Amino acid sequence: MIEQYKDVKGRIFDIQKFSVHDGPGIRTIVFLKGCFLRCKWCCNPESQEYKIQKMIRGGKETLVGKDVTVGEVMEDILKDVPYYRRSGGGVTLSGGESLAQPDFAVALLSACKEYGLHTAMETTGFADFSVIERFIPVCDLFLMDIKHTDSQKHKEFTTQSNEIILENAKRIAKTARELVIRVPVIPTFNDTPEEIASIAMFAKSLGTVKQLHLLPYHKLGYDKYIGLSREYPMGDIQSPSKELMLLLKETASACGLDVEIGG
Repeated sequence: MIEQYKDVKGRIFDIQKFSVHDGPGIRTIVFLKGCFLRCKWCCNPESQEYKIQKMIRGGKETLVGKDVTVGEVMEDILKDVPYYRRSGGGVTLSGGESLAQPDFAVALLSACKEYGLHTAMETTGFADFSVIERFIPVCDLFLMDIKHTDSQKHKEFTTQSNEIILENAKRIAKTARELVIRVPVIPTFNDTPEEIASIAMFAKSLGTVKQLHLLPYHKLGYDKYIGLSREYPMGDIQSPSKELMLLLKETASACGLDVEIGG
């Protein structure tokens, strides 16, 4: 049955092997091009545009993005099946946003399931639910960002309001095998106990969500903005302190969730 998927084409910008983040066990992360949001803190700015771009890396101009088939990606993925089996790992789609390339992303996850691999996807949840529901049967784990519960502030920092995201979280919680809520903790945006408590209470209200991951802001994407000749939107803002992250973890845990820093 893999034959029906192998020629489906998509656009990616990286494949990262032996990751121990973004899902259980040892994983292969496939990074897709294109995103509907423009988060000010995005650490993969090269993922935002669907088009293939030029970027300076290490003083050399390189192309970011390439067109591949599901079959070609699966050749890479299947090399590491023993590691997935031993660790309970698998494959995670990241980006960018997988929902921006649904035909390719669903076909790739379907091919993974044909081989019995655990599948996961990172997502903003910003799409019509008719797109999202195509992923439900072939995605074992949704890692979904809830960045803020205030729509205006969400739009100010991401260019999009959050109504569709919150509504989709409710529907994913009812239909997906597993949903984990992730919160990028961003100074000046959502790093107060009150804001994190609001997100945690929303996550708890979904009913099926048990885990919440707090992801502290970092500047690891700074050089990529320079390489793309773009201004870094977050300026000199520093990462949240360890003490603040522990306070926010305690705050979110009080809502009855299993809270991790990182993940």
